[in-house]
Amino acid sequence: MPSSIANHPDRLLPADPGVREIARSLHKDVENLPIISPHGHVDAAMIANDTPFPDPTALLLSPDHYVTRLLHANGVPLEALRVGGTSEVGALDAWRTFCANWKAFDGTASGYWLRQEFVDVFGIDDLDIREETAEATFNALQAKIDEPGFRPRALMDSFNIEVMATTDDPLDDLAAHRTLATDSSFASRVLPTFRPDAYIKFWGADFAAKADALIQAAGQGATGYDGYLAAMANRRAYFVEHGAVSSDHGSHSAATLKLDRDEAAALFAKGMAGTASTAEAFAFEAHMMYQQAAMAVEDGLVMTMHPGVHRNTHAATLKAFGPDTGHDIPFAVDFATGLQPLLNDFGTAPGFHFIPFTIDETVFSREIAPLAGFYPSVFIGAPWWFLDAPDAMMRFRSAVTETAGFSRSSGFIDDTRAFCSIPARHDASRRVEASFLARLVAEHRITEERAHEIIVDVVDAAPRRAFKL
Repeated sequence: MPSSIANHPDRLLPADPGVREIARSLHKDVENLPIISPHGHVDAAMIANDTPFPDPTALLLSPDHYVTRLLHANGVPLEALRVGGTSEVGALDAWRTFCANWKAFDGTASGYWLRQEFVDVFGIDDLDIREETAEATFNALQAKIDEPGFRPRALMDSFNIEVMATTDDPLDDLAAHRTLATDSSFASRVLPTFRPDAYIKFWGADFAAKADALIQAAGQGATGYDGYLAAMANRRAYFVEHGAVSSDHGSHSAATLKLDRDEAAALFAKGMAGTASTAEAFAFEAHMMYQQAAMAVEDGLVMTMHPGVHRNTHAATLKAFGPDTGHDIPFAVDFATGLQPLLNDFGTAPGFHFIPFTIDETVFSREIAPLAGFYPSVFIGAPWWFLDAPDAMMRFRSAVTETAGFSRSSGFIDDTRAFCSIPARHDASRRVEASFLARLVAEHRITEERAHEIIVDVVDAAPRRAFKL
């Protein structure tokens, strides 16, 4: 019987023996460095409360839209995977469906991460993931999950996670973060991230209610647009007080727009009344991206932007299963034009850090690397979402390095809700960096000594530098 490739020491390293030997040496430098995860979606309350994981399906399958979307594409109904809280199908039956379709993940990034999780985290041979052994693997995974040591806090330690940032609603009281920050027995840093999207997008069904709640909570007596801006700044300050280092913005596009106060106030009033056009909604969002940058210059939060995704594109799936269930589709983004107002005013502002992310590979070398190669405020966001895959990460590194070098990157971003995949994702990135640097050494473009310095910087120092950690 063939052996598993999940723990092969040369996975993702170059096929050429000479280059592979250099990559092995480079990877060894960073293999055991702590994980710095400055952007992700793990629930802080789960860690604070040390909440047990329920079952293999709930942990590894149902919430992971990377996994469920491909199964859905291969004819598996989402309800058969318990997506969106559905429970018509039992957890074991959902797992059996996944195992029957495991081969669909060959060659995919999610297949790579899952294989690593099965072997390294759970001690399960990934070759046993098949329909006829589904119940046995489910039970073995359940036994591991039920162990007293398999709790979020213990895993933070065993995964060697030094820093983890969550993504949080502006009105969150951040009690879970407070609990973790004041617990002397908990060594990792779990940092909140200010995410105001729902309070900026007019097209959200409850925008007006959310904006009003924000003003009531933090507007300090001001009303309308003025109270709204004051409340945004005050809640950002609250996040800073609770350890936040960044704000995150899932904007529709990369557009930024500087409006005068009266223009912005008029748009805001339309948004609150529900009478704004689509163009006006996009204009207000672009203006608020400019305003968030202005606030960042004042309060020091790093500003990250994740544009370029049509969210929840399939109406029937959204209605039945809710958002974030696998039907988000990327589109092309114009960063160079969209960011002009923001960068003209803040691109050289002392202390301002701006990190653009993209799913449009064409802009890496054409726009993002040149922007980061001039503006001291701009750091290159790591490959995100559909691009945080081995080949795409290699294409990214090739696309940006010749223009912006290594020093202008954000470091790796796992951007995940799938907690147990975090070590596999970071190790994959480290192996790709080792492979890329090894090629440069083999081609006599950098010295091997310098490559050893660069890989430590890219893996460890870059995220600390970009995110002010």
